[in-house]
Amino acid sequence: MDDVAVNRRARLRRVPAAVSRVGLVALVARRLRGCQEIGELAQVVAECVVELVSPHQVVVSRVVDDRARTLWSVRPAGEPSDEVWTTSSWPVLRRILDDRATWRSWDGGRFAAPQALADSPVAVSVPVVVNAAVWGLVTLTGEAFDDDGVALVEVVAALAAAALVRLDFDHQVQHMLAEDPLTGLADRRVADAAAETALESGAETCIVMCDVDGLKQVNDQLGHGEGDELLRLVGDVLRRAAEALPGSTAARIGGDEFCLVVPGWSKSTVTQAMSQTLADHPLPHGAAISWGVASSVGEHTGVSSLFRAADFAQYHVKRARARRRQLALPQGADPATTAQQLLGRAVPAVVAGRGQLGRICALAATAADTLGGGEWTVLRDDDTSTVPLVVARGGSPSGDDDPPRTVTVAVEGWRIEVGASIETSHHPQVTAALRAAVYIALHPAE
Repeated sequence: MDDVAVNRRARLRRVPAAVSRVGLVALVARRLRGCQEIGELAQVVAECVVELVSPHQVVVSRVVDDRARTLWSVRPAGEPSDEVWTTSSWPVLRRILDDRATWRSWDGGRFAAPQALADSPVAVSVPVVVNAAVWGLVTLTGEAFDDDGVALVEVVAALAAAALVRLDFDHQVQHMLAEDPLTGLADRRVADAAAETALESGAETCIVMCDVDGLKQVNDQLGHGEGDELLRLVGDVLRRAAEALPGSTAARIGGDEFCLVVPGWSKSTVTQAMSQTLADHPLPHGAAISWGVASSVGEHTGVSSLFRAADFAQYHVKRARARRRQLALPQGADPATTAQQLLGRAVPAVVAGRGQLGRICALAATAADTLGGGEWTVLRDDDTSTVPLVVARGGSPSGDDDPPRTVTVAVEGWRIEVGASIETSHHPQVTAALRAAVYIALHPAE
């Protein structure tokens, strides 16, 4: 028995003998109010029953799916302490669950009892009823129990039920306070606490700051319902990234800002996991995630400093994407120049891509940036339908007032649709260059 349990029982025993049983029950109520978890509550219930009625043994069990599993017991040495009673091994359990009433062996001797109770002269099992259902049992054995003794145990069970309701409510409140209701991710306070703990451990800690590109356009064009759905999808992407980096905490900071707190993983590993996760799970409606990562290895040793560094890295990525849009070919570029620039930017992106789909998505994103459209879609012919199957979408709207044109090319069953804003985008030389880039993505070794 640990020191906490010994001290608790010692406090109960120090109650003056003149104190009535009612006073002892009040003391039990105070002990139960102080419980912070179910295991502690089961222990307190068992020890208080021992002090109140001096049984031979006490078993506090949890009932789930017609099975009563021991949570805590006070027994003579050598007695088993982890039984699981079932309605088949102990038919009286069915009666208790149905009636939600105390069972006493002298009132129901015809019912078989578990082996742990069979050798005792007297047994009592009191249900702990929560929300009109039997949550658990307080079962005790001894030489004899009078009606007052059984009533005291019933009072303890009722107090335990009230404590369980409080624990459940506290858990739900903490859950609501620590969770973003839209995405189900943690909130900023949880992220801060996770970062503090990670830094105190001394392990390398990385913070990934994320911002959603294109949310405003989705809200303006499709409504806030679609915008909320987009944020939920971003939450799913961050959750997948956290799963790829066990021990991480994904959180929504507020609005369209998200973060990932990653303890114990190097910055290069975090970067690779984020890149792969975002490539595998592109967002709809041309939206995208700008993100940056900062590591505690180096000068960023405090939580605030680490978050600021990650936010700066994310802002740098976002600005770089905007600059790429601004550097898109001018409206007056001739078709030959446009085609040359498209191939010059697309081929390195294709070479850096991983896997066939990764290369095609990298090509589509680069072509969209080059042609000034921003948004892109990759489709695949479907043998079961005349409509191509959308494989991936990405990018974000260009921000121009006029909707961008779309350049479409198809090669060997693959089709890419690339947003474009310059006049020469649809020239045969440009589409031929784009088609050649798709072929290179499909056959990189040739």
